Amino acid sequence: MSTSSEQVATLTGLSAAQLPPAAEVAERFPLTPNTAPAGADAHGEVMGKLSFGVAFTDHMGRARWTQERGWHDRRTEAFGPLTISPAAAVLHYGQEVFEGLKAYRHDDGSVWTFRPGFNAARFNASARRLALPELPEEDFVGSLAALVAADERWVPGSEGSSLYLRPFMVATEAFLGVRAAHEIDYLVIASPVGPYFPHGFTPVSIWVSQDFHRVGPGGTGAAKTGGNYAASLLPQQEAYAKGFEQVCFLDAATGTQLEELGGMNVFVVDADGAVRTPALTGTILEGGTRASILQLLRDGGREVREETITLAALLEQIRSGAVRELFACGTAAVITPIGRLAGADFDVTVADGAPGETTRELYGTLTEIQYGRRPDPHEWMYRLV
Repeated sequence: MSTSSEQVATLTGLSAAQLPPAAEVAERFPLTPNTAPAGADAHGEVMGKLSFGVAFTDHMGRARWTQERGWHDRRTEAFGPLTISPAAAVLHYGQEVFEGLKAYRHDDGSVWTFRPGFNAARFNASARRLALPELPEEDFVGSLAALVAADERWVPGSEGSSLYLRPFMVATEAFLGVRAAHEIDYLVIASPVGPYFPHGFTPVSIWVSQDFHRVGPGGTGAAKTGGNYAASLLPQQEAYAKGFEQVCFLDAATGTQLEELGGMNVFVVDADGAVRTPALTGTILEGGTRASILQLLRDGGREVREETITLAALLEQIRSGAVRELFACGTAAVITPIGRLAGADFDVTVADGAPGETTRELYGTLTEIQYGRRPDPHEWMYRLV
């Protein structure tokens, strides 16, 4: 791996073997059962037509933090609306962070999640940047375990499906002064989802935004916070209007270097087999899937470089054939092949526009580990139920 003075320290998190058993940490979030859970018909309708983030399970995990008491009032309760003041700090100053991970049904009926220790570490790194309290790692994992135990019937078992888990933390203090809030709520909700590629492993087309930037140096780019995503929505709309599925952002300092898509990291596969990805500089969100891909590539003896990738050089390398694959990665899709890259003054097809061999192999390896169909040498999978 190449090093750079611009690189930042990478995240670390406990492996599955280092975490306490799920049943033990789940006790931190005692259950008050939903007295009106979804009936068989409503449940069957949702599970028969899985969509992303549309339907939600019967319960949610919850905890509260105050400056006086720290974290307290941990529980699992019925999913439902929140009651907060119109003066809640999050509504005015956006003080919030979130995470995203999945629970997978294995062939033996057990339920597992992928690298929750990494997500817990990133959640706390985001919290530090947003002046929010850190959540103990065992609380983070315990809230997931308690929710999945309560709502196991919502974990689908069809091919490529999963239960999407969304932990988040918001500033709920009713106060309009500009300072870090003294009252915080943590919640985790869940949504059963189907395969990201219902029509096959199809490459996406990417519009490179040269007028808008996701974040700037010294900003919140390395944190998983809503403001970063809000900033990406207008350029994403413009990409859709032009017929593209995703938008890629360049660095704000020079406007020349690839950073990431709206919510995914990006990789380049060279014709000689080397794999490159933009170095972490503090403006890029470090993805757990990104980190796992880097590990798998190194396990296989591939040359892997985390470095500056300029748009001009990449376009020339695609045109000359020196680059043979592009792909993006993230929790929702795992890996997404990129077949076309375009901007205001360029439009190139990557190789033949089809998913490349490396992209397919990595997608297959990662998903087989997640679904328990391949050995897990790095202890990434953690059993929830």
